[in-house]
Amino acid sequence: MCIGMPMQVTATEPGHAWCEGRGERRRVTTALVGPLEPGDWLLVFLGDARERIDATRAAEVNSALDLVLGAMQGFDASGDAGFCLPSQMTAEQLKQLSGQF
Repeated sequence: MCIGMPMQVTATEPGHAWCEGRGERRRVTTALVGPLEPGDWLLVFLGDARERIDATRAAEVNSALDLVLGAMQGFDASGDAGFCLPSQMTAEQLKQLSGQF
């Protein structure tokens, strides 16, 4: 399973961006997402920006990652992540989530 980490762009350079997220600062490759500005949000996996996301989606992913981390540390993982799982979404919500407006 691949798990992306939401990161916010702090600086850009040709083909790369410096990003911060979940207590880390990384230089990531941006070939898949195009030009960026400081403040943009990305979903990063293995040093590559895989997808542009907005602040709301970044918060959702961070909430889900917090639940996973808590479960790995032995805490109750039945808490509310603060967003609907795909199985609870309408067809319209799924289209928006997958970028098929």
